[in-house]
Amino acid sequence: MIPELISTSGPDVTAVAIPAWLDASAVAVGSVSGVLVATERKLDLVGFIVLAMLGGLGGGLIRDLIIQHNDVYMVNSPYAIPMTVLVGCGGFLFPSLLTRFPHLIEWVDIISVGLFVAAGSDKAIVYHMNPWAVVLMGTVTGVGGGMLRDIFLGNTPRIFQRSNFYAICAVAGSIVFYMLVIHANVTGEWATAISVSVVILMRRLSLHFNILSPANVDLAPAVKKKVRVIYHLAQEDGRENSRRILRKFEGHDGYQITYVQQSSPDDRRPKPGQAHAPRTRVIDRIEIEDDVSEDAASDASPQGIGNKRQRS
Repeated sequence: MIPELISTSGPDVTAVAIPAWLDASAVAVGSVSGVLVATERKLDLVGFIVLAMLGGLGGGLIRDLIIQHNDVYMVNSPYAIPMTVLVGCGGFLFPSLLTRFPHLIEWVDIISVGLFVAAGSDKAIVYHMNPWAVVLMGTVTGVGGGMLRDIFLGNTPRIFQRSNFYAICAVAGSIVFYMLVIHANVTGEWATAISVSVVILMRRLSLHFNILSPANVDLAPAVKKKVRVIYHLAQEDGRENSRRILRKFEGHDGYQITYVQQSSPDDRRPKPGQAHAPRTRVIDRIEIEDDVSEDAASDASPQGIGNKRQRS
């Protein structure tokens, strides 16, 4: 029976019932990612088991420790820990079997990430967490296991390095899940399917077109160049306004112009052979004697004197 698409009773905040076989498969595939790294490092049996547990259960453990509702998945699930231990032992005894199907493992790996993202986002929604926390819990559940695995091995986590989209896919899937459940009233089952599809699609497109996450980004030179252009435009506009004002006072007496010396952003340091940086003379204020005399006359009047006493 196909579940309904739209919830008729508002946002569906009940826990998504992911089938046990699918949940166990996601945990097993997450454990395989840890076993593959253990094979590369030629670790012993304990290393295989620990990395398998981190890969399959690490993300959910981080999520449950953050939520703190006495609902730790790896402890409450009857098959989570035995599944990861079994995968670790199998990878230690038959390591060559895992290298025969690299493309299959890549597909199943990203599917498991999508399922972890949906499960983490759904659990955060069930506990009425805010949108930012929902996205964080979904992302951490999806990629937290791999991050712990790399940290335990003393490496920079792969999700922090420039590579094809992985953590970005988890973030997008979590956002899609939240928007569908809370704002579109889509049921949890359909939101899970769509969220997993988004994660898989973004990952495959990133691999197919070799789209890499940005790194070594420095916008300071471009921003500095734009600021200089804006400054020079404003400076030219100010000079033109000053010329226009001065033309109004040409041939007239009774005003005084005060100038100040000002340096531009490009000339903060003195050039070779100069004691000081070059400075530009700009208008600070214009004082008109008529206005000053009128102000003085008004202050000297009885009304002005009364106003001064009131202010004092």
